[in-house]
Amino acid sequence: MKNSIVFLCFFVVMHNFSCAQKADNEIHTPEESSFSTTLFVPDLQIPWGMVFLPDESLLITEKSGSLIHFKDGEKKLIENCPEVYVRGQGGLLDIELHPNYENNGWLYLSYASSEGKEKGGHTAIMRAKLEGNALVEKQLLYKASPNTTRGQHFGSRIEFDNEGYLYFSIGERGERDVNPQDLSRDGGKIYRLHDDGRVPEDNPFIDKEGAKTAIFSYGHRNPQGLVKHPETGNIWDHEHGPRGGDEINIVTKGKNYGWPVVTYGINYSGSSITDDTELPGMEQPLYYWVPSIAPSGMAFVTSNKYPKWKGSILVGSLVFQYLERLELKDNKVVYREKLMDGIGRVRCVRQGPDGYIYVAVERKGIYKLIPKN
Repeated sequence: MKNSIVFLCFFVVMHNFSCAQKADNEIHTPEESSFSTTLFVPDLQIPWGMVFLPDESLLITEKSGSLIHFKDGEKKLIENCPEVYVRGQGGLLDIELHPNYENNGWLYLSYASSEGKEKGGHTAIMRAKLEGNALVEKQLLYKASPNTTRGQHFGSRIEFDNEGYLYFSIGERGERDVNPQDLSRDGGKIYRLHDDGRVPEDNPFIDKEGAKTAIFSYGHRNPQGLVKHPETGNIWDHEHGPRGGDEINIVTKGKNYGWPVVTYGINYSGSSITDDTELPGMEQPLYYWVPSIAPSGMAFVTSNKYPKWKGSILVGSLVFQYLERLELKDNKVVYREKLMDGIGRVRCVRQGPDGYIYVAVERKGIYKLIPKN
């Protein structure tokens, strides 16, 4: 009887470990596309983030540091943008509107900033208002430290939940053995703040000595997708693995997502990072890719314009240069589809207020996906 109980406990633990779903190697490319594409905003270099204003015009961040307002077919540069540290993957990154933007006018930017005593830069979060053709009332809400001259893993996606909390990601800045598992250090984390930058009193590490109190979850590598689930309101992320091990996670308060102690990836050289893909106290991904697709940008499809896609996740692939559609059932991926194959490095994807899907592609611009009748 005692041995049976031990076996049962072992089975339950292993069942919990095995919840991660590996990407099916088969990704489908439709013989006949159900949509056409039109180049909506041409001549962009690295359009890292985009957001629609209430008048359906578009604000676009260029990694080089420019903020572009696209309206009625014309592009205008926004003045008084933050000073940006451009190095490697760092620059002007994501942009998001306050959920109550129409009444308060706040927009939020993530960017690499050199502010601080050390050389180099780190991820910063700012809010500001758009007045005419310039940003005004700029307020720095968070600046990660210490600066480093490394060019990797700034993270930097921004999202709001249904309660109005501000979430943002910061990658581990290429210091995997130092930052992701250390709550006293920035990097390799998802953070949560009030919309004005205050730290919520119920953040999970608010009372932990030495911890960065804005941290909401940790053990991340480089999350470049952050989105609110349209039904549950939960925040989902995806993040780059190394060679293999890109992940989709449901971001949960206080949880440890394991990097680099557990991973489904290996070093770029082919050598092992760790023998462990699962350990007690560390969350398993909802889904992971092997080989890596280098995911960037993430959106749930809720529009009736794409009835067969409704409820799917769209994820850009930087390395394979396509848009991936992941069909879900009970939080499991049941079908993968390759869209816009060979289009280029897909950096960002958004569903617009008009219900259409917009896809930002490096060195090209922003495409609009138009369903065929």
